[in-house]
Amino acid sequence: MDVSDTYLPHAIFAPTDASRTAPRVFISPQRYVQGPHALQEASRYLSLVATKRVAVLVSERGRSADGAVLLASLEAAGIEAVVRIFGGECSLEEIVEHEGALLGAGVEALIGLGGGKCIDTAKAVAHRLAVPVVIFPTLASNDAPCSALSVLYSPEGVSTGIEFYPQSPALVVVDTAIVAAASERYLVAGMGDAMATFYEARVCLKNAEATTCVGARPTLASYAIGEVCAQTLLAEGGAAAAAVRASKIDDALEKIVEANTLLSGLGFESGGLAVAHAVAQSYTALGSVHANYLHGEMVAMGTLAQLTMEGHKDEVARVGEFFARVGLPIHLGQLGLSPADEDALDTIVKGTLEVPYVSNMPGSMDAARVRASILDADGAGRSIAGRVGDEAYRRLHGTSEGPA
Repeated sequence: MDVSDTYLPHAIFAPTDASRTAPRVFISPQRYVQGPHALQEASRYLSLVATKRVAVLVSERGRSADGAVLLASLEAAGIEAVVRIFGGECSLEEIVEHEGALLGAGVEALIGLGGGKCIDTAKAVAHRLAVPVVIFPTLASNDAPCSALSVLYSPEGVSTGIEFYPQSPALVVVDTAIVAAASERYLVAGMGDAMATFYEARVCLKNAEATTCVGARPTLASYAIGEVCAQTLLAEGGAAAAAVRASKIDDALEKIVEANTLLSGLGFESGGLAVAHAVAQSYTALGSVHANYLHGEMVAMGTLAQLTMEGHKDEVARVGEFFARVGLPIHLGQLGLSPADEDALDTIVKGTLEVPYVSNMPGSMDAARVRASILDADGAGRSIAGRVGDEAYRRLHGTSEGPA
């Protein structure tokens, strides 16, 4: 099976008559719950799905930690659980393996407990089994929990495409006590992913030819959500990162978890994507980047490239300075790359141009334009690092900036 065989909702929302424009479509999970120790109340929230036998997809490490809390809650409520261990990549190979193991198991819902790739795999498997998917994210490192899609990778971790589903998650439950106990780097990476939401939605709303990932026009609601998301990050991001360093749950952390998970998830799916995520996905083709950096860290670099391409120098400075203060990468050296590495640049540029939603940017897109935006963003990031410093980055990565 390849990505072309999977469900693509564009056929539903894209206009069949060239004289008509695409409709506006807003997508969201049925319920979203967030708060400290929410995982302990798992069985109570699952009553919304009305199930007595579920599959649980969780990593081996997660099974003995957060998984134990979840399974205890299910057992106390008389809910049977069939546990499947997530192998690490949201690949078609892994998806098909879990599908085959669960066919005929009589599960009425599938729970994904873990990080972004585990969650995306759970959504893919649940779709194939035709059962509701319930998401319990253990990190606030990306906006995967609320979306009706999965980003697919090869077994080696290279991005291979996106798979779309007709149904959003039935329930998303975020335990902020778990998020507060995780590494600060994950929360900060989620801020990098979330910050792109507003800027990509803005491009899509202004460009009359742009469409979202389901072939629809962006909604005003998603644009407004994206704007609040960015404002929240700028206002509360530093305080939330400090809370995680102290393993403390406070209002700033709650706001940033909501921004990273709910606001970003609703905003990107119904608002549209553009260069920021196209560049980010292309970084995964570089083995050294894929192995050492998180999705949101790559998106942060993509966001600076997009803002540079748009010519928004003031926003490049404002967003770049925020990224530097919380520890996100702001130039190629902080992704272990050099602007003089032509082969790496060729790979990123080629990959960016192959991502369909890069066409949501106004004007013609070619290799020269993409390359210039990446290099100009690198130069701006180095200038910002000179002003703001890289203390936060070095703290999160335990290293200096990497190659010049």
